Amino acid sequence: MVGVRIDLHTHSNESDGTDTPAELVATAVAAGLDAIAITDHDTTAGWAAAERAVHDLAEPGRFRLVPGAELSCACPDGNGRNITVHLLAYLFDPNSAALAQEQSRLRAERRERLYEMARHMAADGFPVDPDQIMVGLPPDSPGGRPHLARALVNAGTVVSVDEAFARYLGGSGRYYLPRTDTPVRRAIDMITEAGGATVLAHPFATARGPVVTADVVAELTGHGLAGIEIDHPDHDPATRVRLRGLAAELDLIPTGSSDYHGTNKTIRIGQETTPPDSLDRLMARCSGSKVIG
Repeated sequence: MVGVRIDLHTHSNESDGTDTPAELVATAVAAGLDAIAITDHDTTAGWAAAERAVHDLAEPGRFRLVPGAELSCACPDGNGRNITVHLLAYLFDPNSAALAQEQSRLRAERRERLYEMARHMAADGFPVDPDQIMVGLPPDSPGGRPHLARALVNAGTVVSVDEAFARYLGGSGRYYLPRTDTPVRRAIDMITEAGGATVLAHPFATARGPVVTADVVAELTGHGLAGIEIDHPDHDPATRVRLRGLAAELDLIPTGSSDYHGTNKTIRIGQETTPPDSLDRLMARCSGSKVIG
């Protein structure tokens, strides 16, 4: 298995990436990857198109697609506050009633939030059209701040998505609006009951904002968390060492992923990768859906 390259955290334009699901698969194949997970925010809408692309673009047995999603969750941080954490959910049954209902709620709230943020900016004279932004979304896409950021880039207001977040759309920005995330333990329960497994995404990425303590990770492990994302662009070497020790201590599955978003970020697909045995361990825990390819 030496040289096998697996990226378990990528996004298509069904959420806040810029590649279509088919383009995402094509990009991964062209980059020489052996497997990717499609993990759009709060939606499985890209699964079918990505699966078709695997059959159309990859040699049989040469490339695998792991169906998944990324869930935004409310979680105690271990220091007396509640913060947002992200769960990567893999190989669950997308037809699970409880999960489908919660994802539908989250998508509707994300779309409403996006529209309101764009409306407020337009009212203040920014050259963005809220209705045009919404028309440009795929039907089942949750939408999100990157879509508004991209509109600002296209209008020449900022030079990059990162600048849009830093100046206007980040948590301390004037146009930021909060959302109601799923309680993290409930999310773990829903994915587990749907036959899937959960991995805590970029858990110690302090550049993104507040993070949970190691004690919280231990508590979530006791509640059914399967793994933690260690090799991520937002984790420095010292953080990765700390997370490897925590994964070994708690018997969590270690993963690595690029968190690829197409042109919305400068990260390359496959920039960070997951050990093959970690994917095997995840697959062994899951019965909700199957790896494609």
